[in-house]
Amino acid sequence: MGGGGRRRWGRWVAAGAALAVVVAGGVGWGVYTKLDGNITPDEAAAAELARFEKERPTALVKDAQNILVIGSDTRGGAGNARYGRDPGTERSDTTILLHLSGGRRSATAVHFPRDLMVDVPGCRRPDGSRTRPMFAMLNYAFQVGGSACAIRTVEKLTDIRVDHHMVVDFQGFKRIVDAVGGVEVCVERPIRDKAAKLRLPAGRVRLDGEQALGYVRVRKTLGDGSDTERMERQQRFLGALVSKVRGNDVLLNPVKLYPVLDAATSSLTTDPGLASLRGLYELVRGVRDIPTERVQFLTVPREAYVRDSNRDQLVEPEAERLFARLRRDAPVAVAGDNARNSPESGFSYGDSDPSSYDVGQHAGTGRSTRNDVSPAPTFRGNTAAEDVCE
Repeated sequence: MGGGGRRRWGRWVAAGAALAVVVAGGVGWGVYTKLDGNITPDEAAAAELARFEKERPTALVKDAQNILVIGSDTRGGAGNARYGRDPGTERSDTTILLHLSGGRRSATAVHFPRDLMVDVPGCRRPDGSRTRPMFAMLNYAFQVGGSACAIRTVEKLTDIRVDHHMVVDFQGFKRIVDAVGGVEVCVERPIRDKAAKLRLPAGRVRLDGEQALGYVRVRKTLGDGSDTERMERQQRFLGALVSKVRGNDVLLNPVKLYPVLDAATSSLTTDPGLASLRGLYELVRGVRDIPTERVQFLTVPREAYVRDSNRDQLVEPEAERLFARLRRDAPVAVAGDNARNSPESGFSYGDSDPSSYDVGQHAGTGRSTRNDVSPAPTFRGNTAAEDVCE
């Protein structure tokens, strides 16, 4: 695998680090001025999205929120140059749609592969010129048109309204992991990977920021070498990160909480609505009460693209089934391979009747109607409550 391929997986979880702090919840106000000034507002994206407001999806459930978390592979900025040459452009090697349910009963993070083939709309380049609509990999959207183009592409793909967005880079991920005192993972056998600059013993290992970045990048020396396995490992890592932030009294101890908040806010570029501590607080004030078993991670149903096995395409109708439920704020569930194939799983990619899982909703409330007689479909994934070594 080339240098770009080896590096891209570190960027995947850089975005996830910001996501983890969001779903872990809670903001302290004693250092408001310092932390508030850390966040960079994405004014350009807001202006561009306003130009296309009429074509954007309508939110169906008032209290639910959808946040697009984007991992930038920029080599600019302090510390990022060590991960490769700076070509002067950015790509989104991470795109995660975080759905916060109405009433904040659950949080579901859906990862979209960077190589997913999608329709990218015409977008405004940084120099003011505009691109033509084209069928391309998902990360092309952020590369040519920044956050606004990525948002419009995901909205076109899913018909889900994106309420907010966040962009984060390598250093943000590492700082958050270090700020929480490292994250524990389980390594089946010793790792010696030169490409990822990673050496780890077998067993339970607590990773610091630099080690964690290598851990989520490594491919050939860990697991079966597939991108799918690596995405699942990254999702388990994010679950462990959420669990770490939620535990050890981090949220209740100002000494522990401040470094986490400083690392997270310093790493974020967000839409103007979130570009302040007050904006973030309004978003996450109810999220910290979500049980870790309801903080879920999954990859959008995908398979090899029919014209190029090195690219991805959506698996249908499963992907649309997932998007439809998120649009309506209907429940979904995640489970590993063994659980999802059990009689209690309620869903498998082989199910042929999407209507059998329809759930009626009271508009704006997120509450199921009495027509909800089927179990929530189960997708392959994990929760923040799961032990990474089990």
